[in-house]
Amino acid sequence: MSDLVLDHLVYAGPDLEEAVARVAELTGVTPVRGGRHVGFGTANYLADLGAGAYLEVVGPDPDQPEHVGPRPFGIDELTAPALITWAARVEGIDEAIAEARERGYDPGEASEMSRTTDDGELLTWRLTGAGDLGGLAPFLIDWGSTPHPTTRGLPSIPLLMVTGVHPEPAAVESAVRALGMDMLVRRDTEPGLVAVLTNSAGKQVALS
Repeated sequence: MSDLVLDHLVYAGPDLEEAVARVAELTGVTPVRGGRHVGFGTANYLADLGAGAYLEVVGPDPDQPEHVGPRPFGIDELTAPALITWAARVEGIDEAIAEARERGYDPGEASEMSRTTDDGELLTWRLTGAGDLGGLAPFLIDWGSTPHPTTRGLPSIPLLMVTGVHPEPAAVESAVRALGMDMLVRRDTEPGLVAVLTNSAGKQVALS
């Protein structure tokens, strides 16, 4: 299997400005505007996590008020911002999907998605559906020839580790291993992700 690495964490909320403000309050760093997902009803803000990964803060786009239909990541069902899933980056997403299936985990089919930056640039990529197992199994993303978001000079919030909790930790660990990755998962009644970050004062903080 092609090497998979953490691409980004998804922090989503029912109000985009509130989600950005919560990250800023916790870390002392304000994510910057990424752009709009035209046709999906969402927009995002971004921050660099280090090692080629980033944090995506995503929520309803105020500039797409007439959007009809469900938004990605179950945003319409959220009542507060939360770290809901993560993405693994791969080069050759179809091959990665096939190999994961051979190892006993089906990440789903790949589809096209895009985002328009505020300066009008269209960015495109391919990805599988939102993470399974309560968001703890990552979805896959292949940026193809599109420059990665971390090349755009994002503000930095260093990531130290990502862990998870789930009623069936062994199932999560098995799925993640099938993708050629690993993650520490503890048993708990509800699934969830926890990212340990370094804030602007150099202290460790947890985003969940």
